[in-house]
Amino acid sequence: MQRWAVQELRHHGDAETGPGLVDLAVNVRLPAPPPWLRDRLAAALDRLAAYPDPRAAREAVAARHGRPVGEVLLTSGAAEAFVLLARVIGPAAGAVVVHPQFTEPEAALRSAGHDVRRVLLDPADGFRLDPAAVPGDTGLVVVGNPTNPTSVLHPADVLAALARPGRTLVVDEAFADTVPGEAGSLAARRELPGLVVVRSLTKTWGLAGLRVGYLLGPADLVERLAEAQPLWPVSSLALEALIACTAPEAVAEADARARELAGPRAAMAARLRELGLVVPGTPASGFVLAGIPGAAVLRERLRRRGWAVRRGDTFPGLGPDWLRITVRDAGINEAFLAALAQELAALDAEQVTEEAP
Repeated sequence: MQRWAVQELRHHGDAETGPGLVDLAVNVRLPAPPPWLRDRLAAALDRLAAYPDPRAAREAVAARHGRPVGEVLLTSGAAEAFVLLARVIGPAAGAVVVHPQFTEPEAALRSAGHDVRRVLLDPADGFRLDPAAVPGDTGLVVVGNPTNPTSVLHPADVLAALARPGRTLVVDEAFADTVPGEAGSLAARRELPGLVVVRSLTKTWGLAGLRVGYLLGPADLVERLAEAQPLWPVSSLALEALIACTAPEAVAEADARARELAGPRAAMAARLRELGLVVPGTPASGFVLAGIPGAAVLRERLRRRGWAVRRGDTFPGLGPDWLRITVRDAGINEAFLAALAQELAALDAEQVTEEAP
């Protein structure tokens, strides 16, 4: 049963896409890295004969977050960080995962033998996190911020209240740079005991295929995690991307993109509500979670019209009546919302026909 649970948890948005479909299922913002980043990566191809040297990239990440180099671990995407944490910390700590959220951390924990307990947040309360809901004896807590798939941004002080001596608090900040000013981020909070922050370059920079991320945490834990990695876990191209995307000008560009996203996201959320879907809380990232009875049927109908959206039933705490919809540019958003309105009207008409005597 645990193997089956892990298999279900490892269903991700890329399984929803396909030829001829407009992709609103995967939450990577760009279809490809921006030209300046592609040029940097192309120039690095001539250095592929040498083994990767992570020192410059570690220093760049450390400088970006104002931390010592010893508190930085470079990883092959955020997913590797979750696997390393699950293996190194060990099942004896006791683990809680706050859901709904990205399912890979729980999958990694279960695969490593952890007995995972879940704290399920309530959509009727806007998926608000109450630190008191996490049992005090929990040695390992995992939470996302902003959270995939809910797009909810938890206040920094609420997350900080989860930190305590003897506990490892893992905050998945893969989408932190989709929030203007990275509000809510704990990446610079070195004083919080046991805090681990996991980051990814995937979402903002169109780098899902490069597998590049990093972890920030206590130096002693970072050292233990590094010992569990294979040799050269991060490729030379990924190291180049880390150096490029943590530079001040790139951080400023990411923030500008985050501010540009705010308008289309708010417009999509408002229109979804007008169409009768439930959008809990205030979406804060590059996607919107929307609920409506019969969403699973609606998703298939949209797919036949050429639109791919992410199903919600593989996220603990949700179910078949939820969809995660990625926010694209205004033209794509408007076309999708028009198609959605037409399908909802068609479903209503079909229901009236079925109920007629």
